[in-house]
Amino acid sequence: MDTTIGLAVSQQKYLPAGSGEKELHAIVTVEVSGADGATPGPALSEVLVVDCSSSMDRPEEKFRAAKNAAIAALRLLPDGTPFAVVAGTQFAVLAYPPPSGGRTAMAVADDRTRAEAETAVRRLVAAGGTSVGNWLHLAGQLLTVQGAPIQHVLMLTDGRNEHDHFRPLADVLTAAAGKFVCDAWGIGEDWDAQLLLAVARALHGSADAVHRESELVEAYEQLVRGLLAKAVPELTLTVEPLPGSTLRYVRQTFPTEAPLAAEAGAPGTYVTRAWGNEVRRYHVCLAVDPEGQLQGEELLAAEIGLSAPPEAGLRRPDPLPLVVHWTDDPTLSGMTDQQVVHFQLYEQLGEAVAEASAAYHGGRKELATQHLGMAVALAHQAGARRQLAELRRLVEIHDLAKGEVSLRDGLKAVDFEHLITAGSHSTYGPERGGAAADPGVQLGAALTSCPACHRRIPARSRFCPRCGRALGES
Repeated sequence: MDTTIGLAVSQQKYLPAGSGEKELHAIVTVEVSGADGATPGPALSEVLVVDCSSSMDRPEEKFRAAKNAAIAALRLLPDGTPFAVVAGTQFAVLAYPPPSGGRTAMAVADDRTRAEAETAVRRLVAAGGTSVGNWLHLAGQLLTVQGAPIQHVLMLTDGRNEHDHFRPLADVLTAAAGKFVCDAWGIGEDWDAQLLLAVARALHGSADAVHRESELVEAYEQLVRGLLAKAVPELTLTVEPLPGSTLRYVRQTFPTEAPLAAEAGAPGTYVTRAWGNEVRRYHVCLAVDPEGQLQGEELLAAEIGLSAPPEAGLRRPDPLPLVVHWTDDPTLSGMTDQQVVHFQLYEQLGEAVAEASAAYHGGRKELATQHLGMAVALAHQAGARRQLAELRRLVEIHDLAKGEVSLRDGLKAVDFEHLITAGSHSTYGPERGGAAADPGVQLGAALTSCPACHRRIPARSRFCPRCGRALGES
């Protein structure tokens, strides 16, 4: 099967006419299919970063689980895959392959190197601090010289970035952005969810954690199998606002929640990394101004495009419009799009969780309970089962829909870290924009060209909003 990339848009186009800017929201769905075996040879270069700080052997089952998980990941790497293991403390040391002649390089997976790497992992010792900036800096150096199209770091930590002054993480993340993908995992009871999220969001990965050390091996195996199925290094999403529209933000909203940063010097251009056969969804928000705009006409607010690198040989889908229809009818302007509403609920859920955590750690338990209750109601409304499961660790739920809760006794700080991390993961959402939304702007709306001015306009327009030419005129 040939690899294909697909693009769809779901939105509610009707906005109330009148003075002042309005927000136009849309969910953009991107899908890759047929990616199996799309890349000849190894598609992946892998660096495993194992936290070797002194806290990792308290209890010793934690460090044993970390080693077993790294070994499980190594055993899954296909022959020919470039790989390395980094031992992380306040420094970063190449545990495998050993440096040669003062130079660091990656090994190539085969029976011998996998066995040697396994031995090296089993010999790791927990002693030292934590400097995630050093870990990722060394990982980036190793990956720089690799030719595999997908470059990935799998990082595990049980603590906080207490030695950041050795190499500031913020600087490393800025330098590494766009160069490799990093999935960041927590283990134990002292890891920092915000640290994991900062790494994952800057480096196009995901953040997650395990409640029990015994779960880590299976989690790593699932993650590596997923990585090995990825064959498209990157796709570029573009949002081009038209005059009268301003792009406010684009954020990934499925399968994980993360704000996106536009490419430097290219506003409205967002590069997404490491695709297999999968679907991702993005929330696009525009500010649109009705002043001087026509009512009762479908107007183009922005154009959404999707492309792959030329060397990928993938046909880009036709661009799709985001449209606005100004109306005085409150019934029309009051309609909603179910996809937009679904992911807005997740965004509100994340805000409620953050407020709850800040309040609890600040000693304001009553306020924390209020925010946790709001989070319960939002999670119930959004169908966020994972978040509800984490919330149940923190509160006794008396009424799901109303969000009536009470704090449990004996809460641990790590329970909030699990909740924050879980909040970055979302569900797929509705298939379509919802029965209330106009079917003409749901998945697959099209653009056409004006025969007079040749500007791109919505295909359903009765006349060109640019030059006034009625469509169909000779």
